Amino acid sequence: MSGVSGSRDTTPSQGPWRDAARKYALLPLRIFLGVTFIYAGLDKLTSSTFFTDSASGSLVSVLNGVHSSAAFPGMIDLALKNPHAFGYAMAFGELAAGLGAFFGLLTRLAALGGALISLSLWLTVSWSSTPYYYGNDLPYLMAWLPLVLAGAPVLSLDALFGVGRRRGGGFR
Repeated sequence: MSGVSGSRDTTPSQGPWRDAARKYALLPLRIFLGVTFIYAGLDKLTSSTFFTDSASGSLVSVLNGVHSSAAFPGMIDLALKNPHAFGYAMAFGELAAGLGAFFGLLTRLAALGGALISLSLWLTVSWSSTPYYYGNDLPYLMAWLPLVLAGAPVLSLDALFGVGRRRGGGFR
C-alpha cells in the first residue's frame, strides 16, 4: 500500500486478517458518510417544505429558530440574506461530498467539504444541544477527518486513477 509521497508501507505484517482490516478500515466510514450525505442532499432537493419559507421545518424557519442560540449568529444572518441560494448550495455540497466519499473520487477534497458543512451546522444548528454530544453534527465533523487525512486508498476511483498514473509514468 502506498503512503505519502509514494513511500511504501513498512509496517510489519500482523497476519492476513489484521492486514486486511487495516487496509479496509476506512471503507465502512466512506460508505456511511457517502450514503448519508447523498441522502441529505437529495432529501433537501426533493422536500416539499425545505424551500418554502413559511413552512414548518423549512430552511428559513430552522435558521430563524436557532439564530439566538448559534455560536456564530452572523453565519445565519449571511444565509438568511439569500436562503434559497444557501439551501441549494448546502444540498449540492452534501451531494458532492457524499458522492466523492462513496465512490472515492477526490476523496480528500470531498471529505474537507463534508467536514466544513458539518462544522458550519455544528456552530449554528446544533450548537445549543445540551450536553454537546446530543448534537449530531460534531460527530459527523470528527468522522470526516480521517478521510481528509487518509483519502480513499482502496476500492476507490482515486486509487484506480492513481494506479493508472503510476503505470503511465505521469505526474504524481
